[in-house]
Amino acid sequence: MRCPYCGTEDTQVKDSRPAEDNTSIRRRRICPDCGGRFTTFERVQLRELMVIKKTGRKVLFDREKLVRSFDIALRKRPVDRDRIERAVSGIVRRLESSGETEISSEQIGLQVLEALKSLDDVAFVRYASVYRDFSHAEDFEHVINEINAKIARDPLDP
Repeated sequence: MRCPYCGTEDTQVKDSRPAEDNTSIRRRRICPDCGGRFTTFERVQLRELMVIKKTGRKVLFDREKLVRSFDIALRKRPVDRDRIERAVSGIVRRLESSGETEISSEQIGLQVLEALKSLDDVAFVRYASVYRDFSHAEDFEHVINEINAKIARDPLDP
């Protein structure tokens, strides 16, 4: 693994441990040349996934972009980091095990919406406003009414 500080290609692993519900390995590394310390993560990748954008363009699936989407929607919301990681890992597992090598961005967006709905209502509305391209206040009102109707049907469901 290349050192991010000095570029040396030979770094040493000082500590390894399971991370994220045992779906990855966290490795603490040190550079013998500059003494820099950094962390890497190793994950199983079943297949390379391509995302088909609305424009038809194809790009390589990026797990970190998915994490950033959750982070943006959940900014300043009281949601535990472990719950976010479990949601992201679940989406990635479903995508990889679907058997498809090309997945539309719409399919990914729907899975993110579903995950956010169970994590936090405010984050769900935030993400939905971008994903569904809200252009009027009535669009927000409609989604909020859906959430209120769900709460009225099952008030004990968080």
